[in-house]
Amino acid sequence: MTMSPLQWTLLGMAAAVALLYGLWVVIPVLHGLPWIPTGRERIRRALEMARVRPGEIVYDLGAGDGRVLVMAAREFGAQAVGIEASPLHCAVAWLRALFSGSLSRVRVRRGNFFRADLRDADVVFAYLTSRHVLRLQPQLERQLRPGTRVVTISFDFPDWQPAAFDKKDLIFLYRMPPDAGGLGTFLAKQDLPLSR
Repeated sequence: MTMSPLQWTLLGMAAAVALLYGLWVVIPVLHGLPWIPTGRERIRRALEMARVRPGEIVYDLGAGDGRVLVMAAREFGAQAVGIEASPLHCAVAWLRALFSGSLSRVRVRRGNFFRADLRDADVVFAYLTSRHVLRLQPQLERQLRPGTRVVTISFDFPDWQPAAFDKKDLIFLYRMPPDAGGLGTFLAKQDLPLSR
């Protein structure tokens, strides 16, 4: 059976879509971080907790499609820097910044954030897995200056006591250098009644 030109075209399009989807999913997984998008309200809440101010530099570690970068730039007036391993995600993040009108305040860097220089950060945003915490913690302790805020979604640093915690959205805020302890220490200081 021979295929018509239309069938060849459809087959080529299907192969291209499969390839792009594979790159979208596989490259982040190869770096140990599956792409899981964060909802807009949760991002906004995290940036509000970090008290991002106009002109501050916000880093998004594992920037994905750039939604944190664009929100930090457009709604908070920040200079946003995304570090992302996947070239496809970098391209999408750049396009998102371009079409949102915030490209002048957004930079997307392709690379491994474990090797990135974060010393100029005012705020570091991270939505990672708990597996990466132990590797990321010493890098942040070495590079971030006092007063820098670190805001994380869905994971905490077990050796660091948060400065604030949003139980509903599972957002943790830390100020460098963080106090020793952990979430338990933070909750104990809040003098919250025990669950019944």
